[in-house]
Amino acid sequence: MAARWGAGIRNGFLGQFSHYLIRYATWIPPLVVFNGWVAEITQINGPSMYPYFNPHYNESTRRDIVLVSKWYPDRNLKRGMIVTFRNPLNPKGKVVKRVVGIAGDVIRTKAPYPHEYVQVPEGHIWVEGDGDKTKDSNYYGPISACLVTGRVTHILSPWDRFGRVKWWEHNLRPGIKKARHLLE
Repeated sequence: MAARWGAGIRNGFLGQFSHYLIRYATWIPPLVVFNGWVAEITQINGPSMYPYFNPHYNESTRRDIVLVSKWYPDRNLKRGMIVTFRNPLNPKGKVVKRVVGIAGDVIRTKAPYPHEYVQVPEGHIWVEGDGDKTKDSNYYGPISACLVTGRVTHILSPWDRFGRVKWWEHNLRPGIKKARHLLE
């Protein structure tokens, strides 16, 4: 009877549990590595990137879902790219903004920044939201490129907007003097 009871455990609950544990738990470490170092799926909340992200922000609760590439996120940053970074005022939080200026650029700031113009220091970037309701570099100044955690590469949802984020098609706002103009 004991042998029969042991066979029931192997084929019953414990057998199924160990089968599912091996089947599904083996995926957890690769997913953690992928999410931490390669890419992650993120929901865009808030109006700061309106209208590029969440174009129906005022009309519905639907939010854009994007793919964020984490592969060397702070290298070769260019004006117009949309990045995620650690909030300089709350390092536990992440923020999504557009890169407006890179090292050496002179930026005409907006309120509440205390100076009319600022030159972006080496190793830093100037970021701004596309919308009016945004806390960005005009609020906390240039941010260290080391705070960048990813680049937004694709819109995954809603389906009617599915596709690559074409950051290079974004026109920069007036008041930005690129670093190469400073050398001429």
